[in-house]
Amino acid sequence: MLKILHKREVAPRIHEMVIEAPDIAAKAQPGHFVIAMADEVGERIPLTIADYDRAAGSVTLVLMTVGVSSTKLSRLNEGDSLYALIGPLGHPSEMGNFGSVILVAGGVGTAPVYPIAKKLHELGNHVTVIQGARTKDILFWTEKMAGACDEHIVVTDDGTAGRKALVTEPLKEILEAKAAEIGCIWIIGPAIMMKFCAKTTEPFGVKTFASLNTIMIDGTGMCGGCRCTVGGQTKFTCCDGPEFDAHAIDWDSVLKRQQIYKCEEKCAMDRYVATWQQEQ
Repeated sequence: MLKILHKREVAPRIHEMVIEAPDIAAKAQPGHFVIAMADEVGERIPLTIADYDRAAGSVTLVLMTVGVSSTKLSRLNEGDSLYALIGPLGHPSEMGNFGSVILVAGGVGTAPVYPIAKKLHELGNHVTVIQGARTKDILFWTEKMAGACDEHIVVTDDGTAGRKALVTEPLKEILEAKAAEIGCIWIIGPAIMMKFCAKTTEPFGVKTFASLNTIMIDGTGMCGGCRCTVGGQTKFTCCDGPEFDAHAIDWDSVLKRQQIYKCEEKCAMDRYVATWQQEQ
């Protein structure tokens, strides 16, 4: 169990892993996440389930290497096994037939957006996906995403793929043309992107969900590291989310929370690199 069946680098520093986990695959739903551990002394890393195959008994995870624990996970190879994989956790995405929906995927946010788009499409919604990245090199799953929606719009900040634009531009254009037809919107990606997407959709009054999975730490509500303010109330992303009403989130506090452990993360990474170099 927990064997890595397939692994590939889909973009620089972004790794896709298909893991044998039949119990998790049997219950996984769009929006769920898991806790992964590379080894016995590794941190607990929360990762959104990017895809699942109940028949094969596998789940797909996508991670970007940022710190020590994500680097440890990325260095596992096909045939290796994770030390632990716990889930599915969190509340699943709200599913239904909303008519027309828009999903905005920014960067690694493509991974959690994919299963939501796929399920909404299966339920008969007209699904539009706006997929964005800084540059062509870090775009991934474009063909896979196109197969899970009715309209696929690709944008990059530098214009190296698709349209040269921020994701907020086509989002605003669609809403200006047919906001009354849009039943729901999902925005998943960097916090700053989600903040401005929320500001874009709010004047149109369209229900908008945002996932705060990036601020989760231990994934069980024990550490309190994923506290956020939603509608004036304190919420824990891992227990109460990870998706919330994007118009009710205090985005400034979310952005500040992401900076809390930067120093500790850098120190840990420096120690890990130094130790790794000594062992080579």
